[in-house]
Amino acid sequence: MITEQQAPAAPLTSPVRIILVDDHAIVRHGLRSILEREEDLEVVGEASTAAEAMAVIERARPSIALLDLKLSTGADTEGLDLCAKLTERHPSLAVLVLTTFLDDSLVAAAIQHGARGYVVKDVDTTELLRAIRAVARDESAFDSRSAAAMVRSMRVKADPEPAKATFTEREQRVLELLAHGLSNRVIGAKLFISETTVKFHVRNIMRKLDASSRAEAVYEASKMGVI
Repeated sequence: MITEQQAPAAPLTSPVRIILVDDHAIVRHGLRSILEREEDLEVVGEASTAAEAMAVIERARPSIALLDLKLSTGADTEGLDLCAKLTERHPSLAVLVLTTFLDDSLVAAAIQHGARGYVVKDVDTTELLRAIRAVARDESAFDSRSAAAMVRSMRVKADPEPAKATFTEREQRVLELLAHGLSNRVIGAKLFISETTVKFHVRNIMRKLDASSRAEAVYEASKMGVI
């Protein structure tokens, strides 16, 4: 279960609209009570099933969906299927998986289905808030265990001779820094270029890797052996 910590993560400057998708009402209630203490976060809806989630998102237009992958009313893959459907129908919606399940292949599958981050439910409040705000800034967000799980999965699933995309020297460096989870601002500072230039390189990298998110770009590049 999510535990409390005193030191809060740094807030964003504008409100973030969030929907909670979990089949346990007590979990949704606990998350709401935590998130609504933050001035820059607003819970605008809840759902316990995939159908409810689609309806609430159409109505409330959140910017982030906190999604549990296991919804008891459906199949084991329902959460993944819902993730893919949400990101396809609502490209501006960021999906952050928040679940009790930690499986190497499941973490990778969530990213392939469009999730922007993956966090297990027993992280503390500070880590959860940090993940939400990172995703809101169009960054990837993983706790330490899910990040390790994704790395292990990439190693197992990597093709022996994967096709490699071609990157410029600057794109290669940006990609390596992306793999460390750094923001555009930090990458720019390290490379002595503007944040706008970093965004340009990130878009090119995602295009070359046919990736829809930064996390997926890192995943695909790792599979190819580029990083």
